[in-house]
Amino acid sequence: MSDIPTHVGYILDGNRRWAREHGLPKYEGHLAGYNALHEVVEATFNLGVKYVSAYAFSTENWKRSEDEVNKLMGLVLKMLTSDLHILTENNIKLRVIGSREGLRDKVVSAIVQAEAATVENTKGELILCFNYGGQEEIAQAAQRATEATDFSGVLTPEAIQQYMYAPDVPPCDLIVRTSGERRLSGFMLWRASYAELIFVDKNWPDMKKEDAQAAIDEYVNRKRRFGV
Repeated sequence: MSDIPTHVGYILDGNRRWAREHGLPKYEGHLAGYNALHEVVEATFNLGVKYVSAYAFSTENWKRSEDEVNKLMGLVLKMLTSDLHILTENNIKLRVIGSREGLRDKVVSAIVQAEAATVENTKGELILCFNYGGQEEIAQAAQRATEATDFSGVLTPEAIQQYMYAPDVPPCDLIVRTSGERRLSGFMLWRASYAELIFVDKNWPDMKKEDAQAAIDEYVNRKRRFGV
């Protein structure tokens, strides 16, 4: 049996599908998913998890329509500004990882201010994967490692780790993906090597705090193996 996971990652999949099934515009699905994120993340921290990561916007999401992208950016700004008090009231530190390339100055400024406002919070840490791609993270870390002044010519996992986004964030113990899809889609590739995977058939907006409990319960009852 495993102990409570230190780091749980959520792949927030199925917002648009949920909207379509309910005969609603795509934005309503993303808004419902945003509300579910607050509930599930809060429940996960209350279960004793110290790190929760959420795949909010991938580098591939730029391929969506301009209107949908703008609305997604609006929801992210909502979390970083008017709703930031929710994290503060729950003593949660926010880290936003991913590329800043292509982001509007207003969004980058909001990220910097939100991280600064929550930096002293101690109950847990929410890692928002925003404009994020797992392969890009590894490639950029490897590039920075080779450019380091003390680079010896040999790349090791330890050398690359130093240059990952938020290098102090530990590996994922558990990754949960919704909407019935069974793949990582580039999420936390470096940290997912030995993560336990749980795939949930329901769409992300239908996730509740009870689903966080169910995922942790399943994790606790699994016997983890590392290379054996």
